[in-house]
Amino acid sequence: MLYQLHEMQRAFLRPLAEFTDAGSQWFSSPYNPLSYTPIARQMAASLALVHRIGKDYHKPEWQLHSTEINGKTVAVRETCALDKPFCRLIHFERELPRNAAARKDPRVLLVAPLSGHHATLLRDTVRALLPAHDVYVTDWVDARMVPLAAGPFHLDDYVRYVQAFIRMLGADTDVHVISVCQPTVPVLAAISLMASADEPVQARTMTMMGGPIDPRQSPTQVNGLATTKPYEWFETQLIHLVPGNYRGAGRRVYPGFLQHAGFIAMNPDRHLKSHYDFYLDLLRGDDGDAEAHVRFYDEYNAVLDMPAEFYLDTIRTVFQEFRLPSGTWVVDGQPVRPADIRKTALLTIEGELDDISGQGQTRAAIDLCRGIPAARKQHYLAQGAGHYGIFAGRRWRETICPKIAAFIRQS
Repeated sequence: MLYQLHEMQRAFLRPLAEFTDAGSQWFSSPYNPLSYTPIARQMAASLALVHRIGKDYHKPEWQLHSTEINGKTVAVRETCALDKPFCRLIHFERELPRNAAARKDPRVLLVAPLSGHHATLLRDTVRALLPAHDVYVTDWVDARMVPLAAGPFHLDDYVRYVQAFIRMLGADTDVHVISVCQPTVPVLAAISLMASADEPVQARTMTMMGGPIDPRQSPTQVNGLATTKPYEWFETQLIHLVPGNYRGAGRRVYPGFLQHAGFIAMNPDRHLKSHYDFYLDLLRGDDGDAEAHVRFYDEYNAVLDMPAEFYLDTIRTVFQEFRLPSGTWVVDGQPVRPADIRKTALLTIEGELDDISGQGQTRAAIDLCRGIPAARKQHYLAQGAGHYGIFAGRRWRETICPKIAAFIRQS
């Protein structure tokens, strides 16, 4: 019922969003004589703010059409390397000139989170990797768009998907896996199981960034919610059925609009201030800062539904029972043993100010992977970086990405 009420609210707000958008443009149009009156800029700013608050946000485009290699601009083509019901493996194929085609840049599998936002949240991550890497990204499908006939999607299915991607990409060359936030757990499980089975294709390196390998270390507000509520609470309060106007009608999901409400509730004052600053930027005519606000919230407000099975499995397996660090996780009858990993080098990265995955949660992988020689394990703490700062922004581009590139090439 809650999902249906949300859809009714969206239908109610849609005309208002369109009206305020048109009004904002009308009051700021140079062809409108009223736009030169003292009150026009205030009206345009107010209507733009209401429009931003009430509008629908859809999955953003990647908009990665080119990169720069050795000082030259190279076109980038976005293709689908593998299409599965719950995930599309996207390849950012660089159209290299003939004299650069033999450079054999490392092949990277970038595993994006399935935690509310679209994979495009890693746009800056991909942009920085592209000049020196052959990049593939897991682009998770909004669960409300997956028909019931596709079946459920559990945390163990996520592990199987990662294994399938590694096998495919590593069939003809080394593959290097980078996981950001939530997927560090299923990625470590996938690589552990492949090592235990001594599969012929295994990742050459794995880089784990800001993830809850062991949430018992420096628990954050996110960890606290998972441990203070019983499993049944998450199932009864957060899981809803997709309405009939979507392809996934009848599927049980953790709706994106509820996740978004949770994101906002973590830092409500910061978001209120950001929206007020946006209004002031419009009043002052500071188009640069206003556009930066628009770009950020176009991404931040675009959310997807998570499959209920995956979300509930993650709550229980990762945040309540700590099965990975405690050694009790079993997938398809096989125990997940990170200590069996020997052929894959490991780099863990944490942000000093990360309020999503606290310090020590990702570094825990160093101790769990006892079979990897110490010389092939590294840990890096990004001073002054929050959660998003370890995969986007200046610190990511100037410090962290070069460190990952060097680690990949030296391993």
